[in-house]
Amino acid sequence: MLTINNLHVSIENKEVLKGVDLNIPDNEAHALFGPNGSGKSVLISTIMGYPEYEITEGEIVYNGELVNDMEIDERVKLGISALEQRPPTIKGVKLGALVDMILHNSPDNDFDVKGLTERFGMEKFLSRNINEGFSGGEIKKSEIFLLIIAQPSFVILDEPDSGVDPEHLRLIGKMINESLNLRKTSEHRYNMGMRRSGLIATHSAAILDYIHTDKAHILVDGRIKCSGNPGLMMDQIREEGYDYCIECQQNQ
Repeated sequence: MLTINNLHVSIENKEVLKGVDLNIPDNEAHALFGPNGSGKSVLISTIMGYPEYEITEGEIVYNGELVNDMEIDERVKLGISALEQRPPTIKGVKLGALVDMILHNSPDNDFDVKGLTERFGMEKFLSRNINEGFSGGEIKKSEIFLLIIAQPSFVILDEPDSGVDPEHLRLIGKMINESLNLRKTSEHRYNMGMRRSGLIATHSAAILDYIHTDKAHILVDGRIKCSGNPGLMMDQIREEGYDYCIECQQNQ
């Protein structure tokens, strides 16, 4: 589904990504570990097509189509959507209005928005400006709620556990699992064993206690240093740090 080959990216003539290789097949969600400043957010922003991130070498291929020179809206139309680490506040635009717009632009989407709203306690947010006065956890809930309704084919999450207290973390994990589920819209049920593909970037890996991921990668200094079992790598990082985990995976 998503293939990245030898990706080099610069910001204001400073190289940040230095040859990233990554492959995420259909129906797999991968975790991206890395310390602060390792390039996780830059990689995500480049996949989405933010213009300040200059691709100097390499390619990003989605479903067999080269997207290097595509605008953000073109990539979204292909089915790629992202939750940013620090989403903006949008004054004068109600969350409910944005939900209505998403549904209007997706005529085949017969999602049970009312049931979803009640299940995740989003009723009180629909009449409020987008992210205005929201806590860190509430912002994440709001953004993931929109992702679930939009039903993209590829879900990108940038630090979904950042700034989230333990009380909200479990609920956000449930919402992320919902966003990764593939729905049989004609029968209003889920395809068991089938999921959307996705990339979940995390520094602390706390969110992975609530989400199944198929593979994990460690990004350090602009390069993928190693890949392996998400649970094993997560435990190694928590106990020994990134350097130990990288050495262990490379030895294996």
